[in-house]
Amino acid sequence: MTNNLDLKKKDLFENKPVLQAILSLAIPSIIGQLILVIYNITDTFFIGLAANNMADKALGNALVAGVTICMPVYMILSAISNLFGIGASSVISRSLGKNNPWRAKNASRFAFYACLITTLIYCLCIFIFSNPLSILLSGNKSPETSSYARSYILYCVVIFGIPTAINTLFSHLLRAQGKSKHASYGIVLGGLLNVGLDPLFMFVIMPSNPEVAAALATGIANSIALIYYIILMIIRKKDLVISIKFSKKMFTENIPGEVIKVGIPACLMTLCENISYMILDALIGSVIVVKAESDAALAGIGVAKKINMFAHSSVRGMTQGVLPIIGYNKASGNRKRMSKIVYVSGAISISIALVAMIISMIWAAPLSSIFIHENNSIAYATKFLRILCIGGPFSAVAYTVISFFQAVGKPWRSLVLALLRKGVLDIPLMFIFFSIAKIENNSIGPDLIVWATPITDIICSLVAVILFYGYVKHNGKNAPSFNKQEKLPSLEG
Repeated sequence: MTNNLDLKKKDLFENKPVLQAILSLAIPSIIGQLILVIYNITDTFFIGLAANNMADKALGNALVAGVTICMPVYMILSAISNLFGIGASSVISRSLGKNNPWRAKNASRFAFYACLITTLIYCLCIFIFSNPLSILLSGNKSPETSSYARSYILYCVVIFGIPTAINTLFSHLLRAQGKSKHASYGIVLGGLLNVGLDPLFMFVIMPSNPEVAAALATGIANSIALIYYIILMIIRKKDLVISIKFSKKMFTENIPGEVIKVGIPACLMTLCENISYMILDALIGSVIVVKAESDAALAGIGVAKKINMFAHSSVRGMTQGVLPIIGYNKASGNRKRMSKIVYVSGAISISIALVAMIISMIWAAPLSSIFIHENNSIAYATKFLRILCIGGPFSAVAYTVISFFQAVGKPWRSLVLALLRKGVLDIPLMFIFFSIAKIENNSIGPDLIVWATPITDIICSLVAVILFYGYVKHNGKNAPSFNKQEKLPSLEG
């Protein structure tokens, strides 16, 4: 964010009715998040169709399970992109605000090479440990599931990991310079291509290897989106500070330290969330003794998590969209408007989550059957989705408070809440419930493990409310106001 907002944006931040201002900022962000979800579940939809065409339905379950359990490994690429992309975005926006485009350019250079090297190391590690990793993700029960998972990981993550990570990185860097439309165009392009290429590869070009076909379609879509960004940067070279030309100056002015310091919280949030998902998959696969049942349960939890992503992504889009306006009004001293924005956006987020919860409760089975077609896996997906969706309204509260702390320059409080939600509470609970299920040797073991997620959401929302009202009570009346002519504080903290 620069020091001086243009008049239109200034009017939006200061004078527009609160609801109108919220919707103006949040709707594009929500759409972007939903596109990412659609992008993510496309493979699952077409993999489900491919599995339904198999004569052996148990093998079809293994196919769906093998692809869906790879999601955390794939999403760690996003954690790497967030580390350097969000960190560099902060440095770029603040450098431009100080009329220092060369520092901004060097920050983009450091982010590019750091992301490239880190992703390369990650992809090499995944390649080396792909076999034990796929066995671990499948719960060490199904060789078919682990085989499908290994193939998908090798093509989607190892071969196309670098273009996938750099693609996301460039979208962050473009938004940092105010080119949000161009960043969105790349996301939309990748999503549409993935939707189009999946059926082409899976049912026409490579029908005998649907997991490889799905991975190739996703990787190629990401690569073409990356080519779009590269062409854009070449065409708009004079208008952009983004550069990938190597320069020793990218290590000066504390650029690496600032990029990493700001990016670590965002990276850890994504990383811990996906580690949590990997452990959930592994425990569910391990708690069921019968291999066919284990495959069906893994297919079910994979589908349930992806359907549940719609509500979570909508809420994330809302909180990310209103973050700048909350920070602006905090900095300008307009506490009343800031409070209205927080409460109204929070109410909208909770309402979205409640509607999604009701829909998931009532239509869990038909929603699940869109992606999978075997009765046992549908039954598991239905049960798991009804459990997971309970946490939606509570996680909406947590997301609202997390975003608020980011906006007012308290990123480490938001990080504490994020880690509390994914990592600190839910993983120990999963292992406790897993131990109980193994001791009791009962059939509710998978359900019990899944319950760790909504229970954690409830606890985290309570902690979030306590921290929020503690902050308001301590700072609401006594926090210093900023003169509007002064430099606004960084929203990233």
